[in-house]
Amino acid sequence: MFDGFQREAFRLETRDDYSNSGSVEAYRLFLDGRPKPQGYNADWLDEVRVHVGAGRRVYRVHVVTRPLTSYLRFELGWGYATNATAGEEFFILDVTRLTDPLVGVEDFWLFDSVTAVPMRYTHDGRFLGADVLPDDQGDQYVGYREMALAHAVPFADWWAKYAE
Repeated sequence: MFDGFQREAFRLETRDDYSNSGSVEAYRLFLDGRPKPQGYNADWLDEVRVHVGAGRRVYRVHVVTRPLTSYLRFELGWGYATNATAGEEFFILDVTRLTDPLVGVEDFWLFDSVTAVPMRYTHDGRFLGADVLPDDQGDQYVGYREMALAHAVPFADWWAKYAE
C-alpha cells in the first residue's frame, strides 16, 4: 500500500503495547536505560522522506491514557520524536480525562481517504495481520480519522507537557 498511495497515509493507533510487533531489540535497550542505537528506524525514515519529499502526507493519531505504559514512553520518546525528523506528523488523543470518542475502533491505515486497512494484534502487542478492505468501505474510516483529529493535539505540544 505504501508503494501506491498518491496523497496521504493516515494511521490510527489505539493500543498501549506493540512490544511484540517490531523494534523489539530497541525496546529492550530502552528498558535497560541504554541509548537509542545509531540509525534507529532508518528504513522507515527513508520511506517517509521519499513520500514527504514527493508531496505526500504521512500522519497518525495515537489514542493514549496517562500514565503511559513503558512501551508508549519508548514509542513516543524514541519513535515519534525520531520519525518526525523525516516529516511524519503525529497527534495525540489523550483520553485520560475524557470519554474516548473512538471506543471499539481498532488500529488501521487509511490511504488516500479511500482504502482502509484494519490491523489485528494480540493482547500483548503481537501483530497478527491486516485486511485491505474494498474501497467502498473507506468512508467509515474517513469518519474515524476525522473524529480522531478533531479531538487530538499535535504531538510536540502534548509531549512538551506530559513527557515522562
